[in-house]
This record gives sequence, structure tokens and C-alpha cells, in this order.
Amino acid sequence: LVLNEVLSLGTPGVGKTTLGKELGSRAGMTYINIGDMAKEGELYEGFDEEYDCPILDEDRASPTLKPTIFLLQLCVIDELEDKMSEGGVIVDYHGCEFFPERWFHIVFVLRTETSFLYERLEKRGYTGKKLQDNIQCEIFQTLYEEAMLSYRKEIVHQLPSNTPEDVERNLDQIMQWIEQWMKDNN
Repeated sequence: LVLNEVLSLGTPGVGKTTLGKELGSRAGMTYINIGDMAKEGELYEGFDEEYDCPILDEDRASPTLKPTIFLLQLCVIDELEDKMSEGGVIVDYHGCEFFPERWFHIVFVLRTETSFLYERLEKRGYTGKKLQDNIQCEIFQTLYEEAMLSYRKEIVHQLPSNTPEDVERNLDQIMQWIEQWMKDNN
């Protein structure tokens, strides 16, 4: 039995990509960044000038774009379906609202103290409403709550992601979890 998938969630800047790429390398799993996949496959419609990003989030889309966003989400799911059925995939995204629950054995929500996050997002060029909204998302645990509503509570875990030492501890902890899962399920 192959470990199916790991979902890595978090506000932009919490370290999902760093964790996901390194975990993929250590565990021999395929790393997929949904934002990159959507850009490469042009699986988005329009550009949000205020947030300086492609539109994929139906909650921020205007009512006239919502049907288009739904179709785009289906395209993302369609694009991933074969890869997900093979197993051994780490998915990196800032939300989980449109991923089927059956895809994941475990979900990790990375959390970063707002002082660290603010500095990281500023370095990325985030300003104004985009910066404020992402900080508020972290303060109010928006993505953690979304994950708890979307998946079985026992598979959703929060991990601190403030320092390089946190990243290393998280990688060690996830690798231990993967090894235990493999023992228990093979």
C-alpha cells in the first residue's frame, strides 16, 4: 500500500513550499504546488489587481465569475486526479475548499507568528490590503478552521513554522509519521 497524499496548507509565507519540496526529496514523494500548476496550465481566469494574483479563490471572485471559478477548480482537480490515484504526492496550497477528502491521509497546517509572517510577506512585496488580509488570516486561524471543517479532525495537524529549526523539527516529525503509517498499513 502506498501512502496516498499529504496536504500542506497555510497562509502565504508560512513555509509550505520549503517544507513540501524538502519532504518530497526526503520521502521520495512527488511535490505539487497548486499555484504553480495553475499558472503553468493556465487554469485560472482573470487577474485580481487588488491582490496582485491570478483568480482561483471563489470567495474573492465577483458573482459573475463564480461559475468560471468553479469550472477552473474542476480543471485543477481533473489535472491532479491521475497523480493522486498513484499516491505519494505532497500538495501545497493556501486553501483546501475544493480538494476531495478522499485524497489525503494527513493534512498539515503550517502556522507562523505574525511578526515573522509580516516580515516575510513584506520581503515578497506584499502591501496594503493583501498584506493585512494575509496577516488577519493567520491571526484568526482561518486555514486551520477550514481544514478542520473539510477533513476528519484526526488527520489535521498544526505545525509551527517560525524558524529553520521549526522546519527541521517538522520534517523529522512528518518523516516519523510517514514511516509509522507505512508500517501500520503494509
